[in-house]
Amino acid sequence: MPTDASFSVPEIPFTSMADLRAACLSLPERNRTCGNRIRQRDAVLTKPPGSLGRLEELALWLGEWQGTERPTLDKVQITIFAGNHGVVQRGVSPWPSEVTCQMVANFEHGGAAINQLARNAEANLNVVCLQNLQATEDLSQTAAMTEDGFLSAVSDGYRAVSKDADLFCAGEMGIGNTTPAAALCAALLGGSGSDWAGRGTGLDDKGVQLKAAVIDDALTLHGSAMSDPLEVARCLGGYELAAIMGSVLAARHHGIPVLLDGFVCTAAMLPLVKIAPEVLDHTRLSHCSAEAGHRKLAKALALVPLLDFGLRLGEASGAALAIPLLRGAIACHNGMATFAEAAVSQKSDSPTE
Repeated sequence: MPTDASFSVPEIPFTSMADLRAACLSLPERNRTCGNRIRQRDAVLTKPPGSLGRLEELALWLGEWQGTERPTLDKVQITIFAGNHGVVQRGVSPWPSEVTCQMVANFEHGGAAINQLARNAEANLNVVCLQNLQATEDLSQTAAMTEDGFLSAVSDGYRAVSKDADLFCAGEMGIGNTTPAAALCAALLGGSGSDWAGRGTGLDDKGVQLKAAVIDDALTLHGSAMSDPLEVARCLGGYELAAIMGSVLAARHHGIPVLLDGFVCTAAMLPLVKIAPEVLDHTRLSHCSAEAGHRKLAKALALVPLLDFGLRLGEASGAALAIPLLRGAIACHNGMATFAEAAVSQKSDSPTE
């Protein structure tokens, strides 16, 4: 949990952009005391120093944000945020918008990939539909969301995080949502539509060119908003991207580590990062998506993926796959014997002759 005694969780829902901006700038820190104890224990476990590689760092990360020297993953939450996009009418996806609703039903009946992966990871899975799946406006013609609609989605995401979770993973479902994700990247990291547009759910070369042109139209239309990251998120984003942003912010305020998923989830973080660069310290990137731009985006945010399996499904599938890795890190840290307990001799500090 947060260690700063002066920190207070903001009131929800957010009623103004100023309230949201203040919440982005009020961030509790990791528990460094627990971190020091984790390092001390790691130093005397029966293994050469650093021999478990990133597993050691993951155990440290989990413990510092959970506020314990013996991290656990008893309560893992995966939440899929679902939303629709008016920009789909421009032909940026080969799939119709009604598939979003149909896939939500599939999630609820246990038939999707994420249902199987969440079960395998021993994680609780739930779905949050934003704005009753009413589509945003076409971001290439007007702002995607009103201020009230944007703040409502951020607040819905914030409320969706269970305060007693040991780990939070956000996923998304929204036909056409790689277009607003790419638009956010272009607006906040630079470049044009062609630098960030990818195939999404199966566009051909002509479709990718159209998608890039739509993004360029949006960038031109909303040029006056580019200096304000929250306005960029409102004008170019989507309801589920806003909710993901709110959920990751909530996890930070509640002291919960987060596994980020693919391109859309990572792009949703950009407005937060532009306001407070340290806002993602409690997160790790689960995987590098096959969607064009994700590797470049991850590099820009200094996020090193845990997996690289060529996934491009969304749904928090990459995050769910990475959960067993975290369980392995915890099992080693918590369960291994120390040199003293196992009566194993330690490395000599004397130089060899």
